[in-house]
This record gives sequence, structure tokens and C-alpha cells, in this order.
Amino acid sequence: MKVTIFGSGYVGLVTGTCLAEVGNDVLCVDVDERKINMLNNGESPIYEPGLDDLIARNKAEGRLRFTTDIAEGVGHGLFQFIAVGTPPDEDGSADLQYVLSVARSIGEHMDDYTVVIDKSTVPVGTADRVKSAINEELEKRALTSSLEFDVVSNPEFLKEGAAIDDFMKPERIIVGTDNPRTTELIRALYSPFNRSHDRLIAMDIRSAELTKYASNAMLATKISFMNELANLAERLDADIEKVRIGMGSDPRIGYHFIYPGCGYGGSCFPKDVQALERTAREVDYDARLLNAVEAVNYRQKQVLVDKIHNHFEGKLKGLTFAVWGLAFKPNTDDMREAPSRTLMEALWKAGASVQAYDPEAMGEARRLYSERPDLELVDDPMSALKGADALVVVTEWPKFRSPDFDEIKRNLNTPLIFDGRNLYDPAQMKDAGIAYYAIGRGLK
Repeated sequence: MKVTIFGSGYVGLVTGTCLAEVGNDVLCVDVDERKINMLNNGESPIYEPGLDDLIARNKAEGRLRFTTDIAEGVGHGLFQFIAVGTPPDEDGSADLQYVLSVARSIGEHMDDYTVVIDKSTVPVGTADRVKSAINEELEKRALTSSLEFDVVSNPEFLKEGAAIDDFMKPERIIVGTDNPRTTELIRALYSPFNRSHDRLIAMDIRSAELTKYASNAMLATKISFMNELANLAERLDADIEKVRIGMGSDPRIGYHFIYPGCGYGGSCFPKDVQALERTAREVDYDARLLNAVEAVNYRQKQVLVDKIHNHFEGKLKGLTFAVWGLAFKPNTDDMREAPSRTLMEALWKAGASVQAYDPEAMGEARRLYSERPDLELVDDPMSALKGADALVVVTEWPKFRSPDFDEIKRNLNTPLIFDGRNLYDPAQMKDAGIAYYAIGRGLK
């Protein structure tokens, strides 16, 4: 099948590449010429495990191409995926300018029946706006009565760091349509990923649009709830890690997304919770739980900063901190809304310096903070410790889980760790002679 993907960012690139991998003829379109040049030269603009090899193979075998030519993209595929960004607007709502721009381009250039698929995360009612934008362009061409198209909501459920598996072996495929014929076309497109049992869930368009936001808001709620409990556990001299194990053993709760830490970040949870809050306000509903989820997360990103200030009695000027982990989670280079940014910016404001390491996010850190003389990006974890007054662990990369604590002590000015992900055993740290501050494991 011929497929066009508008947007070669995280969602668009993974979607296009995986669809090409099962034999489809995929053309990815992006207005960013630099990004398209990178892809045509065999370079991926994002880090995602396994993606580079898939792109190279499908590009070499002619199933995956990249262009900036919008007209070529519209003319290519029966299926036109809109997978562009929906960043938060000033009021927290999703900014749909890029989605609607693609819709207008489709209406401007289409000349045959087309299935337009909203893959971007968009508020309820976006499909109606996409349909209107296309119809407006068709009216200019006097083609509204002769050209048919359908708009579909097909939200993505990709976890950064595991996106290839999530797409190739989906837990569910949500399809929102108002036309049974279109449902069957989408079913045929996704049939290679739907062979062992039927994972496709068809529903009306608005319910599909809400399902994406509802899913992310639920996961964000679990994280904020555990962080709230962690802060309470500290004050009760309880250990949140033991509480977590006790809670997770209940199958009604489970272990997923109940790890306490220094707050969630990334491209989805923060903006999606805000966008759902905004949607609620637009229909005169006070979504108090969503408000609390966001408020707890905002506060949680300050927890490590507060612990550091308390330990040093607010005297941070001239100190140096080693930071392990800059990406908002492992297996990505994404630093959007990352807790590391809140931490480092607070340390700099207090007059401290940072020596930081991350396995994948160093390039992104250079892009964000290239002008900062109080940031040194180093090539390995232990180099970050040399001459530092404390180690702060922010991202739970596997290579940070079992370090050489004797070497940590030799490199740090003082044996002191602030652990934002509860990677280490407090008893082991005490035996090793390391002062240790974690999340929800008793006040120090």
C-alpha cells in the first residue's frame, strides 16, 4: 500500500519506518530541509533503539523515501498520516497550527479519494477541524462534490525507548472513524501487526481522540500519586520502595508506573495533561484531579533541589555537582521537560557548577546549554565526579545501577549522593560510608 507520512519527528519517523518494514511504499514529508537531508544521507534526527538500522534497510530496498515536496507527498499515498507536533500553546491547549497546515495542503493538492489519519496527539474535535480545513481548500478548487475523503483518528501509543516494539507488536490499535469502509481500509493497513489476535478497537472519532489523552493522563496520575506518597513516607520514616512492592503485588494496581522519583518529563505527559485540563475548562468542567497531577509533578521536580539546599544549608555558591542522566528517561536523547533541566537551572541560579554525563543526550544538552560556562559535559560517568562535591542521579540508565562505589568515593570531594530514582540500597550506602538522600526513604 502507498502511505504518506507528514512529519518526520519521533512519531512520524517510527510510524513510516515500521509501515515500510512490512512492505508498504512509504514517503515521509517534512518542511525541515535539514532533517530531510540528514535522513537522505542515512542519519536519523532522533535516537531510538533499532530505528537507524530499520531506516537504512528500508531506504536501501526502496520502500522508504524522504522529501520536502508537499505536493509529491499528497499525490503519493491513499493513506495520509498527519504526524506533526502539537506543542502546548500559552494557555496550555494543544497548538494545532501544524496539523491544520497539513490538512490545508492535502485539500490543496489531493486529486483522488484519500484517507487522512490524525496520528498526532490532538484534542477532541480536531478531526472536525481537519475535515473543515480540507473542505475549505476543495471549495477553492470547486471540487467538494467530486472528491471524497475520510478523516480518521488513530492515536499513537509509543514509548520512547521501546517504540519499535510498541508499533510492531501493539497492545491495541485505536481507530476512530465515522465510515465502516474506512475502518476496513485501516484494518487492512494494520493487518501485519494484528495477526495473532485482533488488537484493533474501532470506535467513534471523538472517543478515539479522548482515549489518547485519557491514557497518558492516567499514567501521569499514577506517577504523581506515588510521588505524593513518597513525600509522605519520608515524613513518616517509612520506605516508599517497600510500600511500592506491597502495593504492586495487588494485581488491581500492578507495578507499572508506580516508581517514585524526581518527576516526569518528556514530550507527552506534561503537555497532554495540560491539554486535557484546557479541554475540560472549555466545556466548563473543573478537572481537579488533573490539576493536582500537574501540581504534584511541578513540585516533585524541586525535591532534589530542596534536599541539596537543606544539606548544604543553602550555601551552594562555588560548589560543583556531578549529574548522571540528562534525558527525561532511559533509551532516549529527549530532554523536553526533563527533571535534569529543573535541577541544573536551580543549581546555576544558586551559583553552583555542573559536570554532567548522559549516554545519549549529550548532543541535546549542548544544543540547549551551549553558552553556559558553568556546565561541563564529560565523556563517561566517572569523569563527571572528579572534583565534584556531590553526585546527583537524575535518570535511571542501566549503567548507573551498579557503579563502583569505592571509585565514586575516590573521585568526589565528599562521599555524598542525591538519588532521584532510588537506584541504590540505603543500607549499602551507609556501610560504604556514603551520605545518601533518596526519594521517600526517610528524612536525613
